[in-house]
Amino acid sequence: MFTLVNRTHYPITQEHPLLTNNPHELVPFLELKLYVEKHIPNLASFSSPRLFSTHLPFVSLPKSVLDSGCKLVYLCRDPRDAFVSLWHFTNKLRPTSQGTSYSLEEVFDKFCRGVSLCGPFWDHILHYWKESLSNPEKIFFLKYEDMKEHPQLHLRRLAEFIGCPFSPEEETKGVEDDILGLCSFDNLSKLKVNVDGKLSSGEENKAFFRLGEVGDWKNYLTTEMVDQLDKIGEEKFYGSGLKL
Repeated sequence: MFTLVNRTHYPITQEHPLLTNNPHELVPFLELKLYVEKHIPNLASFSSPRLFSTHLPFVSLPKSVLDSGCKLVYLCRDPRDAFVSLWHFTNKLRPTSQGTSYSLEEVFDKFCRGVSLCGPFWDHILHYWKESLSNPEKIFFLKYEDMKEHPQLHLRRLAEFIGCPFSPEEETKGVEDDILGLCSFDNLSKLKVNVDGKLSSGEENKAFFRLGEVGDWKNYLTTEMVDQLDKIGEEKFYGSGLKL
């Protein structure tokens, strides 16, 4: 998103901000970086177009967001891979002073019961899905697996949704491929800033880059776990038209 909307201001060169900054520093979290400890930031100080990220459920978004002209891009992932990623990420951020890592079984039980920092996983997805159907001009619903399979197609769809489609000249120059190359998992994960750097809040940047592949759940989940996740998904998404 940052590279896409700022491609005129920040052309893809050796001086691009993404090469020396973790993506989370370029697109700050509303609830983690801006509105913290009752702090109200001066949003006018951010260059336009303003980009923010959030893990908030749709029902927790402030009315001002829903009533404004801002657009929402929602990215979801297969629950099985999302869970495995969450388990790894949670343990990477777990202080060593707290002892051993969380077990797979412990985190899995909480995940299935809806115990999560951002609320129940399936409800989170379902609310944004339903809103994207009723208001497609407001919410762009994107699946991680689709993005991985057809990156250029979904980059174009994203550019059109946010109002900055690629021009014929940009297509001829290969700007789309340049963006995909710069923003690829393989490229970002190997950058020095994401290998050795830390966020201003203290987290190591490398914690945000593990594998980035589809189907890694097969290396961790038992048949019983998979069946349980599938059953919950079928019940939660029944009649919605959504399949993950």
